[in-house]
This record gives sequence, C-alpha cells and structure tokens, in this order.
Amino acid sequence: MFEDSVDPAMLRHHGDVDARPGMLDFAVNVQGLAPPAWLRERLAARLTDLGRYPGADDDRTARAAVATRHARTPDEVLLLAGAAEGFALLPRLRPRLAAVIHPSFTEPELALREAGVPVTRVLLERPYTMDPALVPDAADLVVVGNPTNPTSILHPAATLHALRRPGRLLVIDEAFADAVAGVGEPESLAGIAAPDVLVLRSLTKTWALAGLRCGYALGAPEVLARLAHGRPHWPLGTLQLEAVTATAEPAAVAESRRYAARIATDRAAMIERLAALGLDVHTPATGPFLLLRVPDGPLLRKRLADRCIAVRRADTFPGLGPDHLRLAVRGPAEVDRLVAALGEALW
Repeated sequence: MFEDSVDPAMLRHHGDVDARPGMLDFAVNVQGLAPPAWLRERLAARLTDLGRYPGADDDRTARAAVATRHARTPDEVLLLAGAAEGFALLPRLRPRLAAVIHPSFTEPELALREAGVPVTRVLLERPYTMDPALVPDAADLVVVGNPTNPTSILHPAATLHALRRPGRLLVIDEAFADAVAGVGEPESLAGIAAPDVLVLRSLTKTWALAGLRCGYALGAPEVLARLAHGRPHWPLGTLQLEAVTATAEPAAVAESRRYAARIATDRAAMIERLAALGLDVHTPATGPFLLLRVPDGPLLRKRLADRCIAVRRADTFPGLGPDHLRLAVRGPAEVDRLVAALGEALW
C-alpha cells in the first residue's frame, strides 16, 4: 500500500509527458535528437543479425567492454534494459527498510513501494547538501542520485562513502555521471569494487538512446546475481548489446568527455541568461539540467507551452513545489528562443 501522502501518479511522471511532438524540448534530458552517425552505423550493421537470438558472445563482449571502461571485472557488470530496469529489480534484494534521498528521480521509490518495501524519504532542503546523519540507521538500502536529478547537485565521493554501514547496500544512480565535466568522472563510485556499493548507469542521455533502453549495473557478483534472479532469457536484444559495447570503447568515452565539456559551457551561459531575467536558478549545477524556482510555475509552463516550448514540471519530485521547474541544458540557439519566450511570458 502507498502512504496517504504518496501519490503514485506523481512518482510515475517523466519529462516526456511535458513535451509534445514539434515543441522545443527543455523537458527531457536526452542530448540530441538521434545518436551520433558512427553509432547509428554500428547499430545498422547489426540489423541483418536480428533473425537470430542474441548470442552469449555478444553479452560477454558487452560486459567485458564495460568492465574495462570502469576497471572492473566482467562478473561485476549486469547489463540492463536502461537504468530504470535496475530500479525495477531493487525489490529482489529484499530490503527491510529503504531510504531514498530526495529531491531525486522517483523510479526507485516507485518500484520499492509497489513491491511492498517500506520506504522512508530523506528530504534535503536547499542547497540540497547531503547529511549522512539524516539517513536512519535502520535503513539497509539507501538510494541516492549523483549528480542528482533534478537539483544538478554533485555529492562528494567522501560523503557517499559516509553513507555506508555494515549490513547496508548503497545504491547510486549515476545516470548522468558521464555528463559531468572534469578529469575522469568526478565523484563517481563506478570504479569502486565493494560488496556494499551498487552503481547504476544509463546510456540514454548522452547517446540519445532513449528508444533503445540501454544501461548497466556495477556491483559485487553476489548482489548482481540476486538482482538478475528470475529475469527472462535474452533480457537485452542484439542492438542493445551492440550499443553498450560501442559506447564503452575508449573513443566513445573520449567523445563523451567532450560532450561533458560542451554541456558545462552551455550550462554556464544558460545560467547567466536566466539569472539576467531575474529567475532563481539553483547553483552550483553540474548535470545537463538546471533547477529553477519561478513565480507561478503552472501558469509559466502553460504560457511557454503556448509558445511551443516544453519545460519539466518539478513538483513531482518529493521536496519540491509547483513553482519549481527543471530545464535541460541546451545550446545558444535554443536558449535564445527560450529567453525570448520567457521575456514575453513572465510579464
């Protein structure tokens, strides 16, 4: 049963609902309208293999590529149909009490609640700084996003380590970690081989693969085995496995670092222009999205939609209200249109 204060419909809300076809989309965090040409070519080359079931070799190759990318071993990699599948599998770990750090992505809480797992919300107040002491000692599963959607906060790795306790599994949603600029992937725990740390990754955002559903989990083999217990044969298709392999290769990782640097530049320019309008933009921000607090959020969303611009309502994230909006970071041309529309809609 859901708690009286928990609305399942709010937990199920995603940005794609806010963006109709043809709108200028600031609601969805996917970068670009399609994968890069080289990745499309890699996928197209496998179309003639679709008459066969995905092979064990494809699975091994993909896991080996991901393992090499994160300095792990292949048995510490579980391939997923998107990071969302990883959240859906969390109840198989049978936690006694799950703590979810909010505001954050709502799929983990939804999956746990629907499976009857007791969930406690740890609500961080602005500036959304993590305090490990807020998490109940009884929680044997803790879920946190890093960087966090929608606040764009990047928690220090040391703070994440402070959440670890004997008998507790720490689950880190790193869906946007490859979009954080800096040497390597700052504050990521993806390379930490520990029995009590589980990291979930998505390929959806950076590589514009939302329609293909690709991701993976990194963790101890025994934890991954519990997650995978009962999954059907061929949980991922041939094209998904190819995408995982391709995007884990060194050239692709280097390309993702260039994307992260471009996002950082675009984000800084976007913050400056939004702030110049008198809008309250939460900083520091490290992800490919920004959290805003605006006057009369529902009316502003409608006025922007009337001008064919979609932004993400953020009151569906626990701890935020109707005047909060999330905006994906976009390039100068798109931001020009947004700023012009805001200038008309705000007054």
